[in-house]
Amino acid sequence: MNPNKMETNSKENAEKKLQNETYLKDNLARIKHKLLVISGKGGVGKSTIAVNLAYGLAFLRKKVGILDIDIHGPSIAKMLGIEGRTLGLSKISNRPMPVKVHDNLYAMTIATLIQDVDAPVIWRGPLKMGVIKQFLQDIEWPELDYLIVDSPPGTGDEPLSIVQILKKVDGSIIVSTPQDVAFLDARKTIKFSEKLSVPVLGIIENMSGFTCPHCGKKIEIFQGKGAIKAANDFNIDILGKIPIDNKIVQTSDAGRPYIYDYNSLPAALEMKNIVNKILKKVEDK
Repeated sequence: MNPNKMETNSKENAEKKLQNETYLKDNLARIKHKLLVISGKGGVGKSTIAVNLAYGLAFLRKKVGILDIDIHGPSIAKMLGIEGRTLGLSKISNRPMPVKVHDNLYAMTIATLIQDVDAPVIWRGPLKMGVIKQFLQDIEWPELDYLIVDSPPGTGDEPLSIVQILKKVDGSIIVSTPQDVAFLDARKTIKFSEKLSVPVLGIIENMSGFTCPHCGKKIEIFQGKGAIKAANDFNIDILGKIPIDNKIVQTSDAGRPYIYDYNSLPAALEMKNIVNKILKKVEDK
């Protein structure tokens, strides 16, 4: 074994590590506010909410990034209409950049790195943590007013990793559906935020009732008072209650922003109200 070669490799590794730490530090310094969208269980519409919050902020002339850290089930690419799009390239550093959705919105998801959309990602925790770090280290992010992080359900590797990488998160946004069983899991995400010193900005109750298009009567599809009880128990706000609207599904599948395409409908108005509440909570600190 050549000791000189070992010394050279050790020096190169140290330099590479220092460079990566610099890249990460520089990226984080370019992001003013960092928000984590989480849920206790799947199927509550968390990614749909994250996408429309990002669009809502972008339409208010905020420069926004959305980072999808759901490694096994990424859906942001489809919802943003960027499937098949490749990463940008910095003219200055020649490093990859997130996909530019439009002038005020950038996105990063593992879906942009996988050629076969049907191929499963079969990774254990360390690999997932590594790629999440690379999203904020190896990718050169532009100056952002907000970074919205869309996390997979639960309180496992991915949300824990991103909070540790970001170091300071301005707040978490808890998404749940109205039934009590969903809020049993949502309460865990509130405790998760508290343990990691992440302020909880509030709860969004998604799929909150359905208005019959024929008679105009509101029907509570999911029964429960979990949101009110969780808000009272933990002394946090309910940011809003978004009603069921099949156009939300249609726009998500088409890669369009519901909050823009149907901006006068009740669910879109509620989304915009939630965006304004978040702005006030974050920027009036």
